[in-house]
Amino acid sequence: MEIAHQHATKRRIGERVISIGLACCGGLSILTTIGIVAVLIVETVAFFRHVPMWRFLTDTQWTPLFANKHFGIAPLVAGTMLTSTIAIAVAMPLGLLTAIYLSEFAKEGVRQAVKPLLEILAGVPTVVYGYFALLFVTPLLQRLIPQLAGFNALSPGIVMGLMIIPMVASLSEDAMYAVPQGLREAAYALGSSKLQVSLRVVVPAAFSGIAASLLLAISRAIGETMIVAIAAGQQPRFTLNPFVPVETMTAYIVQVSLGDTPTGTLEYNTIFAVGMTLFLSTLLLNLFSLWLRERFREQYA
Repeated sequence: MEIAHQHATKRRIGERVISIGLACCGGLSILTTIGIVAVLIVETVAFFRHVPMWRFLTDTQWTPLFANKHFGIAPLVAGTMLTSTIAIAVAMPLGLLTAIYLSEFAKEGVRQAVKPLLEILAGVPTVVYGYFALLFVTPLLQRLIPQLAGFNALSPGIVMGLMIIPMVASLSEDAMYAVPQGLREAAYALGSSKLQVSLRVVVPAAFSGIAASLLLAISRAIGETMIVAIAAGQQPRFTLNPFVPVETMTAYIVQVSLGDTPTGTLEYNTIFAVGMTLFLSTLLLNLFSLWLRERFREQYA
């Protein structure tokens, strides 16, 4: 009896230690996030003491490192949205079709083999994707589009789309695979074909997960750094032309962070203002993704 009591005491102590360790890990992640947000807020406030917010939001030129300084975020936002739009235009159809195939048409053995291979793409370093865009995709596109510049938005956008296909495909496939089998059987009983069941029953029922995967993929594309820093050109332009060089918010942060700009200057503080804009953009997308997922989950529950 005493031995059993000792074992129970040791087990409780072990569980308590594990609980404390897990709580510390969770608290560390929360404190890290709070620290990042605090630094962004402090430095962004310092930036806006010198630059009016209306000028930051409405000016269509971004030249903080030039003699004639302009602090309009619009060119960087335009470059970011342009490359991200191209990326999601590539990833959405390819990723969704892949998810439908793996969930509804592929045999279980094929699914278990193909899905891990597809997800390997997500593990490739983004710097490799960047040089792939610059040295392979851009010359290939220039044969088809002679007016395409050596640095442009089209090439990194396409390669970013290829990079985020695993995210769209994997998350969408998980959502489709979780659709109750009874819905499929009911549709088959009414005479529906496999394609009709896939497109008219499974996809609508899994729409919350599919939409969430697309929004998360957009957030991933917006936050991508190395591909656009290498292949997009780092020339801030307020344009929607994908054939010319552009600069994204992340690429500008890389440019200033190389060490040529003195710390504490207004030019240096611009990276925090841009970083705050990027942070708020991805935060809103993630919150919208969670809201959309919960709404449609309740609708189809």
